[in-house]
Amino acid sequence: PVAPEAVDDTAAALLNFDGISYAKGASALRQLVAWLGEKDFLAGINTHFARHKFANATLADFIDNLASATDRDVPAWADAWLRTTGVDTLTPRITPGEHGTCALSVDRTGSRPHRIAAGLYDRDLGDDGGQLVLRESLHLDLPQTDAHPIGKRPALLLLNDGDLTYAKVRFDPESFETVRKDLSGLPRPLTRAIVWNALRDAVRDGELTPGAYLETARAHLPLETDLAIVQGVLAFASTYIADRYLTPEERPAALATLSELCRDLIRRTEDGDNPGLRLIAVRHRIDVAAHPDTIAAWLADGTVPGGPELDPELRWRVLARLAVLGATDEAAIAAELERDPSATGQEGAARCRAALPDPEAKARAWEAMFGSDDLSNYLFTATARGFWQPEQADLVRGYVARYYPDAVALADSRGPAMAEAAGRWAFPAHAVDADNLHLGETCLHDAGPTPALRRKLVDQLDDLKRALRVQGAREA
Repeated sequence: PVAPEAVDDTAAALLNFDGISYAKGASALRQLVAWLGEKDFLAGINTHFARHKFANATLADFIDNLASATDRDVPAWADAWLRTTGVDTLTPRITPGEHGTCALSVDRTGSRPHRIAAGLYDRDLGDDGGQLVLRESLHLDLPQTDAHPIGKRPALLLLNDGDLTYAKVRFDPESFETVRKDLSGLPRPLTRAIVWNALRDAVRDGELTPGAYLETARAHLPLETDLAIVQGVLAFASTYIADRYLTPEERPAALATLSELCRDLIRRTEDGDNPGLRLIAVRHRIDVAAHPDTIAAWLADGTVPGGPELDPELRWRVLARLAVLGATDEAAIAAELERDPSATGQEGAARCRAALPDPEAKARAWEAMFGSDDLSNYLFTATARGFWQPEQADLVRGYVARYYPDAVALADSRGPAMAEAAGRWAFPAHAVDADNLHLGETCLHDAGPTPALRRKLVDQLDDLKRALRVQGAREA
């Protein structure tokens, strides 16, 4: 919930400042404006400001003031939206009618009321084939009682177009085929982002195969111009799909696909018009490299052909990937640290040393993280980020069971900030198996981790369960 009924103490208050409060909370406010209508919303908040100027106000005051400006049941909305957990799922159902017309119904999994826009997109049959044009934007209140006539079937029907509400959206079969063929033909970045988010949610829920997501990314991301979309798709594809949702046997092919995709983006930005997009592509090309030759040449030359020159951040990024691949050593790391002795360089060196595929290097890194109090939070995070690597699963297998008691002991001795770092960065997320899940659940039940560590472990284990479900759905 974004507004708990009670906050017992300061620690509980601080724990409420997270992605749920900020992202879900902001989305709930956006839906409130859409659900009330902008005119009534503005009238309500102006009343709120007038009544409580130079004073404090409660959530109940805010709800009462909004309710004074509308006939809608604002307290019921607040209970449904602010006091409940989870996210609703909206699925379109298109039924054929007479003379080639159709009607739209929306199935809702969940309990919240929604005011949404449904975008009806047709293919542009002109010279720019492959483009999609908005025919009409329908505004719907959910739950819906009657089917809404929409004329001829659109090529794409997109629920929550404009991102007015907080919900997962699905596609009807015809719309999904349009997405796979013509996603990059959607005119607005926000619309494309909504589609990409819907595809991501479908993968995470086991309704779309990771391979289908990668195929769509391979086809359409090289044409994308919005930096946030490119960064988000590449991050999800590498961190979740390649590292967690696919088996070790499938991972090399996924990395090859992502490497080719990044290569195409780099080639597309050779004219220098979009340096931000090029930098994102270069960073991810480094991170997904399965062979050292190309990125090792970049490091030796100090530049990517055609730019950019490798600044310290990129140099350490390349060296970290070379360490994972076993293509560098302690001497090279020490030389780079001498070149960049800054605090950032210290972190880069710690990450690279922990990433070396060597039993002694792993033992030293583990001792530094959990066996002493010498590491700062930043150096702990850097070491943890280097330690677990999917390519080194066999090498670090014995450390998975050690993680839970060692993390609990660290959280007890070094406080909430280090506990959060241990839960976020040192967790063995690559180990997608029932044994890791059992160890984590036993730790939560028996060991009594501190609240900060517990919260991170709950999130990590939820992601682990999801990864297991995705793999299970594919096997089924």
